Amino acid sequence: MSWQWLASESGSGHRFGHFPKANSFPVKIFSLDQNATTPIDPEALEAMNRVAVDAWGNPGSRHRAGRRARQALETARETIADILEAAPQEVVFTSGGTESNNLALSGMGRGGRGTILVPGGEHPSIEEPVRQLVAEGWSRLPIPIDQAGRLVQSAVDGMSLDGVLLGTALLVNNETGVIQDLRPLIQRCAEHGIPFHVDAVQAVGKIEVRFHQLQASTLSLAAHKFHGPRGIGALLVRKEIRLQPVLRGGHQESGLRPGTEPVMLAVGMSVALRRWQNERQARQQHVEQLRNHLEEQLLARCAPVFVNGGGADRLSNTSNLSFPGCDGEALLIALDLVGVCCSMGSACASGSLEPSPVLLAMNLPRERYSSAVRFSLGVQNTLEEIDQAIERIVQTVQQLRRSSMNP
Repeated sequence: MSWQWLASESGSGHRFGHFPKANSFPVKIFSLDQNATTPIDPEALEAMNRVAVDAWGNPGSRHRAGRRARQALETARETIADILEAAPQEVVFTSGGTESNNLALSGMGRGGRGTILVPGGEHPSIEEPVRQLVAEGWSRLPIPIDQAGRLVQSAVDGMSLDGVLLGTALLVNNETGVIQDLRPLIQRCAEHGIPFHVDAVQAVGKIEVRFHQLQASTLSLAAHKFHGPRGIGALLVRKEIRLQPVLRGGHQESGLRPGTEPVMLAVGMSVALRRWQNERQARQQHVEQLRNHLEEQLLARCAPVFVNGGGADRLSNTSNLSFPGCDGEALLIALDLVGVCCSMGSACASGSLEPSPVLLAMNLPRERYSSAVRFSLGVQNTLEEIDQAIERIVQTVQQLRRSSMNP
């Protein structure tokens, strides 16, 4: 496999490290779907390889090989806790964001009967556990969002919390990149003794997240969203919160996640997160410049185009665009054929023929939500690649619009 050094196009000369070239395949692929997953950081991969050789033991074993593995696992836990401003004992390793969200909601909701606060357009790994709670006797109290995808603060302030026993919300929307200010809602819930879960899967490793300052009860993250390995994530659980485990079988992870701990994956996650922390300003600058250039060019050359969530604070790498006159599914397929990887939303909802839940919750007109695709960029993308991708996107949009006018 070939690798390249990638420098920031901002002129800072900062180097992010080497990632796989996009043209390792016969047709050059432009990877603009990095909210779905990211290529693993080579330093994280190198650290994982070392652990596989040097700390191969079971961390639950009491012999030397087990103690070595335990030390690697706990060092990774301490690193993650330090970066997210949590205590090491509050970090529970899981298989990723979906398991973390299920553990949090099922663990706090099991055996209770009450109302759960949930905004519209949440990720499927939140929506499905909520549906299960509703089937078990809970009721759902929706929190409205505006046309920019933000929580409607007046609705939050005026909402009665009588009977509310649990709340949850995305910190960053995976489709639009909109960053929510959850502190007022979480603080209000805390004043009423209501635990609150934050899905921070699209936030950690992209923006600063401070667990204790946020005052959340639980918070989920996934390594593969910030150049860590797939198959590893974590749930942060405040010391005073008592969760019921979803799985049974062992004492690992404070009894909340039984099974032999994935030491190699945990180390890879901690290295990738530390790399982000060390380079976050340069990374953000780089992807924001690329994102802004992509939007400016497409707005100018593919009009009409709408930036969904454009009026809100967004992740620097995410652009959810509507191209009226195109069908979103047809556009996605056509772009794939010309080597541009993008999406219509969450990979966990892939295959669904339903419109985007968050765009529906934003009350966008049909021509907006039915023609929307998401572009999400990464640190290994270059300005040259984005320019080439823009040409392909412009040509594809124009062809589809001509086809729709002349069926």
